[in-house]
Amino acid sequence: MKVQFMSLGSGSSGNCYYLATEACSILIDAGVGTRTVKKIFKDYNIDMQCIHAIFITHDHADHIKAVGNLAKRYNIPVYATQAIHKGMERSYCMTEKLSADCIRLIEKEKTISLGDFTITCFEVPHDGTDNVGYCIETGDKTFAFLTDMGHITPTAASYIERADYLILEANYDDAMLQMGPYPPYLKARIAGPNGHMSNREAAQFIAEHFPSHLKVLWLCHLSKDNNHPELAYKTVELALREQGIVAGRDVQLCALKRTLPSELYTFE
Repeated sequence: MKVQFMSLGSGSSGNCYYLATEACSILIDAGVGTRTVKKIFKDYNIDMQCIHAIFITHDHADHIKAVGNLAKRYNIPVYATQAIHKGMERSYCMTEKLSADCIRLIEKEKTISLGDFTITCFEVPHDGTDNVGYCIETGDKTFAFLTDMGHITPTAASYIERADYLILEANYDDAMLQMGPYPPYLKARIAGPNGHMSNREAAQFIAEHFPSHLKVLWLCHLSKDNNHPELAYKTVELALREQGIVAGRDVQLCALKRTLPSELYTFE
């Protein structure tokens, strides 16, 4: 089964990912502006009317600000836990709230089917109202989305182990964060167990727990002020090499852009 993946944006300015088969298309998060989503889809000849659902990871603005508008304009159902839906309802950044007919409730560790996809959400540690990652299976391919999490729990690790295609947070470089302009409370929040993961933490974990069947690793949600794509890439690349895993040979490695779309990947 042919599967396509694209990041429309990955960072504090807005997060949105596209995953599609020939028969079913979904978004994971919708924190990129509606006009931007429409333009990117037009550039790649993707029909907005064919989006079957939006799945939300948590209720922070950079993941939900376009959800209400997209859901209303294109009549797209929005899947999230009850707590995340309540958080979105309270959120100042969602000027267009979800109508009742667009709301779909899901529960952690309970698998649902949607078209060609089998989808399971699971707990990740972050400081939103509620926070989940997604394991999405289609045919013989398994995608795992783990963005905005402070550390890797045993539950998160179990889904990383299953992934053929992994979207994993590498938010900040330790030295850049500590030497940067952020106030102490914000540095502590980012580096805390319910904040974000550093390049070093992501690199160390994936190098030491590398799934032998992993084909592509995308580093996501890179900080504008505390990271660089080249730095995130190199940190992970070196950690993998120390374990005898060579990027480009054993796994495809990519640091996703913050405000620009990735290429449209197609996997047969």
